[in-house]
Amino acid sequence: MDRAWPACDREDTGTWVLRASHGVTQRANSVWPRDPSGADGDVSAAVRAASEWYRRRRLPLIFQVFDDARSADLNAVLDRARFTRQSETLIMVRGTRDLQGAPPVTPVELAPEPSKEWLHLWWSIDGRGGDRELETARAILSGCPSVYALVRDDDGQPAAVGRLALAAGWGGIYSMATSAAHRRQGYASRVLAALLTEGRRLDLQGFWLLVTAANHGAQGLYRRAGFTDSGSYVYRQAPLQRALSGC
Repeated sequence: MDRAWPACDREDTGTWVLRASHGVTQRANSVWPRDPSGADGDVSAAVRAASEWYRRRRLPLIFQVFDDARSADLNAVLDRARFTRQSETLIMVRGTRDLQGAPPVTPVELAPEPSKEWLHLWWSIDGRGGDRELETARAILSGCPSVYALVRDDDGQPAAVGRLALAAGWGGIYSMATSAAHRRQGYASRVLAALLTEGRRLDLQGFWLLVTAANHGAQGLYRRAGFTDSGSYVYRQAPLQRALSGC
């Protein structure tokens, strides 16, 4: 997952991975506490060091905390500091065995780079910001070998897109987006089927994807495609510091 959405600025402390990308997406601007106990088991000191790292980059301190018993001490420290909980996200996985012999999915366009049409549709749904932020997002996407899928409607207009990130022999489903005018017409299912079929062709070991706990519609799509729950995480953000007034 870390390889599939690589941050532009990254520091590995040996226990935690600090990631920053000019504020574009929480995943690329948060701490991945690979070992939640922190350096030398001092979680509070590690949190202070991470806070300073993000302060220098003018970014809020955010942790990507996985639902794991090892995260108990970290959560306790963050609770005392009143870190918020945001964007609960499910991790879903599936294998490739029952994809054997699946027919090719057409017509879905597959490419190794995101086209302007692909980027425009995805950014119009998931993007936050302008041209500068879009360029940062493009840099994140290009940091990992991927397959980009785009399906058009009968008039040739882009209807839905998706990305298959290729990392360590696995495929990550990312950036699934359908334009407002094309929803509930099966376009997302066609994109997903095409990416899974391509992953089978590439002899991947399996697939994973990330979906917010509140997005029940997307979860239904993924469960019908054979994905099952494998874990979850939340983002925990430091409380905003109010500046003193001039009065």
